[in-house]
Amino acid sequence: MTAAVATKLDPQSWLANAKEALGAVEALYNEALASVRARVTKDGKLSNDLIEADQHAAHGLSWFATYVQGLKELIDYAERLSGEGAYGETEELLNQIGYAELLAQIYGGIPMSQGEFVRLSDFGLSSAKVAASRPACVDALILSGNTPANRARLAELIDHHAAAETIGGSGLDETLEAIRSEMRKFAADNVVPFAQEWHAKNAYIPLEVIGGLAELGVFGLTIPEEYGGSGMGKIAMCVVSEELSRAYIGVGSLGTRSEIAGELILVGGTEAQKQKYLPKIATGETLPTAVFTEPNNGSDLAGLRTRAVREGDVYKVTGNKTWITHPVRADIMTLLTRTNPNEKGYKGLSMFIAEKPRGTDENPFPAKGMTGGEIEVLGYRGMKEFEIGFDNFEVPAANLLGGEEGKGFKQLMETFESARIQTAARALGVAQCALDLGLKYAKERIQFGKPLFSFPRVFNKIVSMAVEIHIARQITYFAAREKDAGKRCDLEAGMAKLLGARVAWAAADNALQIHGGNGFALEYPVSRVLCDARILNIFEGAAEIQAQVIARRLLEG
Repeated sequence: MTAAVATKLDPQSWLANAKEALGAVEALYNEALASVRARVTKDGKLSNDLIEADQHAAHGLSWFATYVQGLKELIDYAERLSGEGAYGETEELLNQIGYAELLAQIYGGIPMSQGEFVRLSDFGLSSAKVAASRPACVDALILSGNTPANRARLAELIDHHAAAETIGGSGLDETLEAIRSEMRKFAADNVVPFAQEWHAKNAYIPLEVIGGLAELGVFGLTIPEEYGGSGMGKIAMCVVSEELSRAYIGVGSLGTRSEIAGELILVGGTEAQKQKYLPKIATGETLPTAVFTEPNNGSDLAGLRTRAVREGDVYKVTGNKTWITHPVRADIMTLLTRTNPNEKGYKGLSMFIAEKPRGTDENPFPAKGMTGGEIEVLGYRGMKEFEIGFDNFEVPAANLLGGEEGKGFKQLMETFESARIQTAARALGVAQCALDLGLKYAKERIQFGKPLFSFPRVFNKIVSMAVEIHIARQITYFAAREKDAGKRCDLEAGMAKLLGARVAWAAADNALQIHGGNGFALEYPVSRVLCDARILNIFEGAAEIQAQVIARRLLEG
């Protein structure tokens, strides 16, 4: 690769142009929002039927809003790191290339998936309106940002970057970076050398690894100190989830099992329930699993059918659940059921902390009234997925979360912000793993007398991965900061998950392409990463459901 001279704007000129362009884009977004809102409103109210009929534009608003948030976070990143004296050339190039690409896609077409694009005309915006909202600074940023020279220069910087480090400054404090380093070291010693074998054999992550995570405090990271945890925030959870998922998504997701259960109990449980379960979750003595989804409902929890009928001091649970992660080795289940069959929709749902004995491969569910079968999956292995059947499975009445029926859906909704932030963080880790593998292979593989990384079509893929990960990371960290500040962040959490999942899939696909035929061979880890990345657009709300939820919030105002 020949030395490249970047054509980027100086930081102050870039910042001034970026802020002006953001104003123009926000005005355009508001026009789009008003236009779509008018199309889906009937008799002064939003119409579900009209939103569904105009789904492409409605979901497109979610992506448009996500891109606007991305622009904001890149500006904030530049200002924060400049103030800390940490805004170096790598950070500057990541920002300027990323900002230019976001702008180019906003005005040219935003990809919602590989074959779906939303364009400004889909929102009912005329070419004259778009032209009027495209000041000269927009073109200046596009023309000076994502240029061949800038991409080549960033590729040079990446080429000389320490392999174990994250490309570009995170903007996080020393404590969080120390946590990142600790997780990275643990993963390098205990996960990375074995992940491919675990995946190939569809084997459980060893209990010794789980024990190591417990010693590091992973399971009690966000549980308050009074209940035996570390009392840290969601931003710390992001760092841990990202780094462990960078090694293997299964390991990264072990902590999220405890995160979900811990938050459910923390926000919805009685004091006695908190005292009983949170300390054991924090130490890893108790492993939880989430039991929500049903075979015929998926994301439609309002149609949930599993019943819990009270008989004396116990509830008897009957019904079927599916896509239950790590249930065999779990000690408790956060179990969502219908306790009131006369209440349709969400109102009749209740959450339980259901205890169960740990199972084995030979006898996965030794509890009376509980059976199950494994669902074999492409990726996201290491914990195993199951369908579970309940037939008068007993749960003590004292284990009704919060001690009151009919609160299950509300309790679950209170955890969705955190669940989506942590999924976005896992997506960042998977994307970063894909980047690591693609970069390593591109530098080592010699073709036509030189490394693959010397060819622009190859190093451009690496640059694209780095830039997209950078943007998704900033939105994810922002959502986590908002959550830690006690602010409502369902929109930002949804955006982080929506974009992060797409970025992870694109990174995995690009990394496999760099490997060529070898990427299609099961012996190469990138084949595993491709499979792992694919699930991120599905669980914790499929991309389409996620876009629908965001769109509804945007349209409600």
